[in-house]
Amino acid sequence: MLDPRPPVFSRSKLWTALLIVGVVAAAVVVHGLRERSADNSQLKAVADKQSVRTVTVIAPAVSPASPSMDLPGRIEAYAKAPLYSRISGYLKVWKADIGTSVKAGQLLAEIDTPDVDQQILQAKAELASTQANAALSETTAKRWQSLQTTNFVSAQAVEEKMGDLSAKQAVVNASQANVNRLQALKNFSRITAPFDGVVTARNTDVGALVNVGGAPGTELFVVSDVSRLRLYVNIPQNQVAAIHKGSVAKFTVPEKPGKVFTATVQSMAQAINAGSGSMLVQLAADNSRGELLPGGYAQVSFDMPAHTEHLNIPPSALIFTKTGIQVATVDAQNKVVIKPVVVAKDHGVRLELLSGLESTDRVIENPPDGVMQGDLVNVAVVENKK
Repeated sequence: MLDPRPPVFSRSKLWTALLIVGVVAAAVVVHGLRERSADNSQLKAVADKQSVRTVTVIAPAVSPASPSMDLPGRIEAYAKAPLYSRISGYLKVWKADIGTSVKAGQLLAEIDTPDVDQQILQAKAELASTQANAALSETTAKRWQSLQTTNFVSAQAVEEKMGDLSAKQAVVNASQANVNRLQALKNFSRITAPFDGVVTARNTDVGALVNVGGAPGTELFVVSDVSRLRLYVNIPQNQVAAIHKGSVAKFTVPEKPGKVFTATVQSMAQAINAGSGSMLVQLAADNSRGELLPGGYAQVSFDMPAHTEHLNIPPSALIFTKTGIQVATVDAQNKVVIKPVVVAKDHGVRLELLSGLESTDRVIENPPDGVMQGDLVNVAVVENKK
């Protein structure tokens, strides 16, 4: 026969059961935290790996340097004179339009100057008045001098009259100088060419108000001597030694494809521009046939020694910044190193470099946007492209 009373558990067995349950719960919690931490670490590793950009690098190709150095140049007129007005008025007439060949002293325009005309009339009237006063003072001084011989007047009185005559003559001289000044100013109403050349700008028309000017953009005409031209080129510092006064260069212009012109080095700046690392060189070119246009672009070619070697890279590797042309390379730790370079010649599919790279550098073929010094990258492949 069964006992109807419920079983009785001892206190020690109860605590043991609770302890076992707590240990199991703690093990479950710890395991869950470890799994979450492992998942977070794995996700962070994947995110970090995906944040590092993958780039393709190439090694610069080594080839003999081209026998010439091609650089951009700027063509300017041998002499250029902006003509401003030295007198105010209204343009009465102009005689030469843009593109007109003119000779030195040839009339380009006339300015109507009613204000100056009236000032000249007033100045001449004042001159006549001072001359009349001086004439009267001279007559009086001579009369007093004659009276002094008879001791009728004192020597001091005669000296006073002579001083008054000198003062009146000084006023006459000042009035005459004022008349001469206004007449010289009136001569500026005729705008003439300062030398033989071509009118390259006309910035006024008949009836326009003309003021005394000198600020850029207010010139009435611009006359340029285009029979000879100046050609300005910036030579990289490491090539300056190969260029000297008298060196002959060849150049081409876009409007005359296939035609080659020559120019001679006329002067050198003898100083390196800190911003560009180059020296400004001025060349002179003959333009007696009028084939070249001032203000235009030219591609200038200098003959260079061919015993050196240059490194070649594709144009896609260049980075253009406000500080100049740069190239992104990758060091042994797969970090980006930005290097400034100087381009010697552009062959279209490849560029010859004067300086900036070593043959052992790993160059990023297509630098991604925003690549910075010290960025970590993944290298996809290393190959040598020539």
